[in-house]
Amino acid sequence: MLVVDADGCPWLYNRVWIPDPEEVWKSAEIAKDYRAGDRVLRLLLEDGTELDYPVDPGSLPPLRNPDILVGENDLTALSYLHEPAVLHNLRIRFAESKLIYTYSGIILVAMNPYKQLPIYGDAIIHAYSGQNMGDMDPHIFAVAEEAYKQMARNNRNQSIIVSGESGAGKTVSARYAMRYFATVSKSSSNAHVEDKVLASNPITEAVGNAKTTRNDNSSRFGKYTEISFDERSQIIGANMRTYLLEKSRVVFQAENERNYHIFYQLCACAQQPEFEHLKLRSAEEFNYTRMGGNTVIEGVNDRADMVETQKTFTLLGFKEDFQMDVFKILAAILHLGNVQVTTVSNERSSVNEDDSHLKVFCELLGLETGKVAQWLCNRKIVTASETVVKPMTRPQAINARDALAKKIYAHLFDFIVERINQALHFSGKQHTFIGVLDIYGFETFDVNSFEQFCINYANEKLQQQFNLHVFKLEQEEYMKEDIPWTLIDFYDNQPVIDLIEAKMGILELLDEECLLPHGTDENWLQKLYNNFVNKNSLFEKPRMSNTSFIIQHFADKVEYQCEGFLEKNRDTVYDMLVEILRASKFHLCATFFQETPVASSPFGAMITVKSAKQVIKPNSKHFRTTVGSKFRSSLSLLMETLNATTPHYVRCIKPNDCKLPFEFDSKRIVQQLRACGVLETIRISAQSYPSRWTYIEFYSRYGILMTQQELSLGDKKEVCKIALHRFIQDSNQYQFGRTKIFFRAGQVAYLEKLRLDKLRQSCIVIQKHVRGWLQRRKFLRERQAALTIQQYFRGQQTVRKAITATALKEAWAAIILQKHCRGYLVRNLYQLIRVATITIQAYTRGFLARRQYRKLLQEHKAVILQKYARAWLARRRFQNIRRFVLNIQLTYRVQRLQKKLEDQSRENHGLVEKLTSLAALRAGDLEKIQKLEAELERAATHRHSYEEKGRRYRDTVEERLSKLQKHSAELELQKEQAELTLQEKTEELKEQMDKLTRQLFDDVQKEEQQRLLLEKSFELKTQAYEKQIASLREEIKALKDERMQLHHQLEEGRLTSDSLKGEVALLTKQAKTISEFEKEIELLQAQKIDVEKHVQSQKREMRDRMSEVTKQLLESYDIEDVRSRLSVEDLEHLNEDGELWFAYEGLKKATRVLESHFQSQKDCYEKEIEGLNFKVVHLSQEINHLQKLFREETGINESIRHEVTRLTSENMMIPDFKQQISELERQKQDLESRLKEQTEKMEGKPEESFNHLSRARDGEGVWSKASCPFLRAVEIKGNEGPIDKIQELQEASEFLEKQPEAEEEAKHILQQEASQLSLENRDLEEELDMKDRVIKKLQDQVKTLTKTIEKANEVHLPSGPKEYLGMLEYKKEDEAKIIQNLILDLKPRGVVVNMIPGLPAHILFMCVRYADSLNDADMLKSLMNNAINGIKHVVKEHLEDLEMLSFWLSNTCHFLNCLKQYSGEEEFMKYNSPQQNKNCLNNFDLTEYRQILSDVAIRIYYQFIIVMENNIQPIIVPGMLEYESLQGISGLKPTGFRKRSSSIDDTDAYTMTSVLQQLSYFYTTMCQNGLDPELVRQVVKQLFYLIGAVTLNSLLLRKDMCSCRKGMQIRCNISYLEEWLKDKNLQNSSAKETLEPLSQAAWLLQVKKTTDSDAKEISECCTCLSAVQIIKILNSYTPIDDFEKRVAPSFVRKVQALLNNRGDSSQLMLDTKYLFQVTFPFTASPHALEMTQIPSSFKLGFLRRL
Repeated sequence: MLVVDADGCPWLYNRVWIPDPEEVWKSAEIAKDYRAGDRVLRLLLEDGTELDYPVDPGSLPPLRNPDILVGENDLTALSYLHEPAVLHNLRIRFAESKLIYTYSGIILVAMNPYKQLPIYGDAIIHAYSGQNMGDMDPHIFAVAEEAYKQMARNNRNQSIIVSGESGAGKTVSARYAMRYFATVSKSSSNAHVEDKVLASNPITEAVGNAKTTRNDNSSRFGKYTEISFDERSQIIGANMRTYLLEKSRVVFQAENERNYHIFYQLCACAQQPEFEHLKLRSAEEFNYTRMGGNTVIEGVNDRADMVETQKTFTLLGFKEDFQMDVFKILAAILHLGNVQVTTVSNERSSVNEDDSHLKVFCELLGLETGKVAQWLCNRKIVTASETVVKPMTRPQAINARDALAKKIYAHLFDFIVERINQALHFSGKQHTFIGVLDIYGFETFDVNSFEQFCINYANEKLQQQFNLHVFKLEQEEYMKEDIPWTLIDFYDNQPVIDLIEAKMGILELLDEECLLPHGTDENWLQKLYNNFVNKNSLFEKPRMSNTSFIIQHFADKVEYQCEGFLEKNRDTVYDMLVEILRASKFHLCATFFQETPVASSPFGAMITVKSAKQVIKPNSKHFRTTVGSKFRSSLSLLMETLNATTPHYVRCIKPNDCKLPFEFDSKRIVQQLRACGVLETIRISAQSYPSRWTYIEFYSRYGILMTQQELSLGDKKEVCKIALHRFIQDSNQYQFGRTKIFFRAGQVAYLEKLRLDKLRQSCIVIQKHVRGWLQRRKFLRERQAALTIQQYFRGQQTVRKAITATALKEAWAAIILQKHCRGYLVRNLYQLIRVATITIQAYTRGFLARRQYRKLLQEHKAVILQKYARAWLARRRFQNIRRFVLNIQLTYRVQRLQKKLEDQSRENHGLVEKLTSLAALRAGDLEKIQKLEAELERAATHRHSYEEKGRRYRDTVEERLSKLQKHSAELELQKEQAELTLQEKTEELKEQMDKLTRQLFDDVQKEEQQRLLLEKSFELKTQAYEKQIASLREEIKALKDERMQLHHQLEEGRLTSDSLKGEVALLTKQAKTISEFEKEIELLQAQKIDVEKHVQSQKREMRDRMSEVTKQLLESYDIEDVRSRLSVEDLEHLNEDGELWFAYEGLKKATRVLESHFQSQKDCYEKEIEGLNFKVVHLSQEINHLQKLFREETGINESIRHEVTRLTSENMMIPDFKQQISELERQKQDLESRLKEQTEKMEGKPEESFNHLSRARDGEGVWSKASCPFLRAVEIKGNEGPIDKIQELQEASEFLEKQPEAEEEAKHILQQEASQLSLENRDLEEELDMKDRVIKKLQDQVKTLTKTIEKANEVHLPSGPKEYLGMLEYKKEDEAKIIQNLILDLKPRGVVVNMIPGLPAHILFMCVRYADSLNDADMLKSLMNNAINGIKHVVKEHLEDLEMLSFWLSNTCHFLNCLKQYSGEEEFMKYNSPQQNKNCLNNFDLTEYRQILSDVAIRIYYQFIIVMENNIQPIIVPGMLEYESLQGISGLKPTGFRKRSSSIDDTDAYTMTSVLQQLSYFYTTMCQNGLDPELVRQVVKQLFYLIGAVTLNSLLLRKDMCSCRKGMQIRCNISYLEEWLKDKNLQNSSAKETLEPLSQAAWLLQVKKTTDSDAKEISECCTCLSAVQIIKILNSYTPIDDFEKRVAPSFVRKVQALLNNRGDSSQLMLDTKYLFQVTFPFTASPHALEMTQIPSSFKLGFLRRL
């Protein structure tokens, strides 16, 4: 197609493409204007020859794109989309720029370079990770990133379809895609699933890849690997599905080809001990491995590959037994291939049972040698009536042997794939997956068989799916942009698919023929001829052959040979051989041939997919077991899976058949482009609107064509529409979408031509004006030179004409006459002047002498005045200084006293509080003592009442005894009367009495036993009470000691109060002096007034004198007369001497100076007086304040004295307590003596007591009345003391022993008393506990009182302020609080403001010094360990907090420096002051802890670097590379189908300012946290390295950024960074050197690149760039306009030759993860530990400075 202008004429001098038999397409330039209807087009070829090319007006040759569009990343960005443009773009990128990847819409075209390239490292993976597709150069990683991103973002399954012919690089591309997923989606578990997924590739390549004539590592099977991800987009497992393994390769290889790699790897290791039992030899000795001729691949080490294969087996969890089983089967296949089949007759053959290879085969597989030898040469035919054994010919036997080998290998391959899937199986739920399809591309050979038919059938299905997907994307794009959708005609290959798979299609006819017993290839072919010849246009019969057929595929016509189709489709092995293998003793072999074999892959069971399109299923009329039906069903499942995912396409292209690196074979490449669908994509795109630009891109690119009126509009979208209507009249050539403008083919080229013409015209105008200016400047310079020459020349001519001999003589004579005349006149004038001068001198000298005399006289008087004035000034200055010094001393003393008073008031306040608490406690004790006294009084009254009752009771008993005696006398009288009656009953009474006596005796014994038990219990209780009494005595003693201590403390308090009184007296004395100062100030003010008066009078006198002097001078001389008589010279002479004329002016100046001097003195005096007044006011205020403080202090002291007197009075109660205790002891002794007396009395009167008890039995009421007061008395006595209770209980028990009638009541009383005793015991224990607590409180208060008194004494010491030791005292239990408040809870923002750097570190070290001073190793070790663990914990909790990391990095370094500075080592002590050397550690060496802290600091530093890198890394590329610091110097180029994120937008997300702001934030944070300057420099160096590395890596991977203008932008941005360094004073941080590679890359983009000297300069200057990087930049250099030229390949080769001698790295990318080694500098802290103050915000009030 030829583009014409508005008049229908083509563009003159346009270039076109014409067909060429060698290069496919050849470029030519139109040499003559073409008119419509011309049959011939005059062309000029590139070699300079002219050609008349015949043309058809309906089909003109295709136009060539402008050079600016050549070499694009995306083929769809080309303005002219056709085959030659695509081919040329690929040639430029591949052969010249050495770029192997190119986009073609949604397809990635990958050219096999046949060379290892440094573009697949981890750095490249990280560079592409997270980038939009199109932002970077085309790459397989970009496709993988797009699939991964869409999966993570949309939760939709993805597929990457990698296709291409053998040798194109499919396997490597699929491997890199899988490696990308494994790298970017690292799982957090320890299962290493990613490594296992990658490890599956070497195994499948070993058993499924082989060398072919086209490829040394050709995949001979199709593979779909499904990588499963969880919800966090991390790999959790994988699965693999295989298609159509080329089994025939096991038994046959063409010339220069090999069998599968695993056989050669096994043979290479045959001599190793673990493989000796396999009895293998070299590969040349086996039939199945030597058919291709050469068994070695150049550059491949089969033995090393075998080791790698075994490693991957192990990594996947396959044990050595499993591996050895696999190797057994492989070795058996090799031995089977060497089994010799001999011919017996024309129809028979045989195998020798003694064949060594046969024996090894049977031994390895556990088979019977005889049966195998028999059935390799015979076959069993089963009919309805009989079974026939039919011998086979030698070719048939060999075929049977080979079929067996293929079957075994196919089973083994499926088994290995199954085990790999099991190893990659995952237990969790699959969230999404990405499938990678590595499948054969379209194939056509000289001889095409069943394998090629299946391969091309699969490619037809994939091509159909691809066409539908491209069509769908086009439709979605049009609908999204609101563009009217027009039906696009694209090739639909459904007819070809129907021909193959439809009912009665080729595959179904093949299966039917296979089912027939006597089916042959010829019969099947004849059916094809009958069904399709002349009936289906896609099927043809070759003219010269009856054994083949032709199918018109989407890519090309392919002729297939029918021979072997049926046999390969059947894939049969004779039944008897299968039975033999099924009976194998080798379990793995037997498993292969079971009737219900395990499914080769559980893949289908794990996936549930829905087809996006109706897929034709195989006909189920007959059970299909053929290879074709299996392949068809698996292909259907594959298409269902692909239709249910989002596909991404990678088309691998083989550039040449000779495997030469970067060799471009146009014929082969065009053939593959047609076959892989790239050109079909181009054709579909070209039918509609292939070129698409966003409005911003269009505005930026073609703004140069717009008028000022158009540019003045605000809306860029409207500007683009108006301008485009003016550029292109035909509105059908473009469409306006919502965000893009769509162009027909060729319109972008037309716009580029308009832009180029505009630029060319502008350049001509600029050149015109510049050249005119240069010529004008040259003309003016030459004109001025000519005028100068003319001037000198004309002057010389005039001189020569004027000067003659006569004129010279006359001039000489005139000079002589003039000499004598002038001498006479001068002498006369001299005499006159001399006389006048002498006269003037006489008068003048007299005047000067008189003036000198008067001056001396005045100076003498002035000296006298000055003497007195200076003396007065000196006295006044001395008095002022003395007054000032006294004021300073007074203020200092007042401040010091005020501070002391404040401290004393605080301490007195604390003492008052503590004394009040003591008073409260003492009041409580007094109340208790009063209660005890009341109880004692009650006990005494009860005791007296009890004694009275006892006396009354004794009186009543005596009365009763007298009554009883009288009654006994009466009874004696009656006895005589009753003797007769008594004698009769005597015996009865005796018996009764005996019984009673025995009963009483028993009762008495029982009571005696109970009494003994009670006595024992009472003895135990008495012991316990005695112990309690002893403890009470000890407590009383302790209270006495405490009272003595309190007394001493009160004495000390009195002393301190006396000292305070003395200081207050001093203050009062000093206050009295203030009145004296006031009097002095009043005197000074009076003196000031006198001085001012005196100065005023002196001023008046001086003015009067000056006026008199001036009057005398004016009167003595007439000024005008003097001026008239003196000449100008005389006046000047007088002025120089300073004698006469300026005397008056000097006097006036002197008066002004004196006036200014007096005025300044006056101002000084006024200021001093004001200052003194202010001081007086201030002192009066201070005096009032001090008086107030003194009154408060006296009040406090009075309250203290009152409290002390009260306490002393309370302490005087302690002797009363002693007296009460002694009285209790005395009462106890009295009770004991009385008890003894009562017992003696009771023993002396047993009969009386017996009678008394008998009578008491008659009157229980009397007993109850008598016993109640007794019990009450017992209860009262119980309060008096435990000993009294014991005595009373003993009395009660003795009393009860003699009352047998009241036993039960006595027992009841005893039980009550026992329970009451237990309750009283508890009460006593509680009282003891209360006493203990009170004693402890008193002890604590005494301690605090002593501390406060000590502090008060320290405060009032006359020696001066405290001298701190630089330690912080803490208790062991406070250690956790220190760590919590100082480390864990500390917020950096509250610390860094107005505080010394590293304050927490200094506080920690002061605590360490305290532990060291105590020589407590456990305490020091605990503090250090807890501090380090606390730092680790807080850093771990804030891993992403930049400020926290910076803060603790700074404090860790300061802590480390403190440990070094105060370690006592000489190398660190030399920076210390003498006081700091005194603070060194004395007892412990903390070198180990210094090492631990250094390790912690290193970890914090690297985490700090990582956080900063994570923050700044997203800003680097937009700010450094994409942002235009120099506005307007770069323009955009077409971007093609894929939108670039780097396109210019109205608002840039990040700019260079963003980078600088982020760096400034980092720097400010580090400085605020007190980070060492050297460490800051190291951090900045690391950040600048990251900026340079990331920018350079992105530049190397973005061809569109490699331009001269972009180099200028980069250099400008680097200058901004250098300015930032200079502004922060970081020039010596070596950060600038880290940007040197980027700076050299920018220079390389800008430098001239044409001549040999340029190449030499590049090789010499780019020392920081590797050779690979330099060549990459040169190859990627992309002109933005037609004025720039590409780098010629010859120039690149020259540079490469100069760089060959370099020994630098072959890596393309800089390692962005590289970290410089960090060193922590030792910087001695200038801060003195003893001056360190702890802020209250730290909440460390419990620490005390020592």
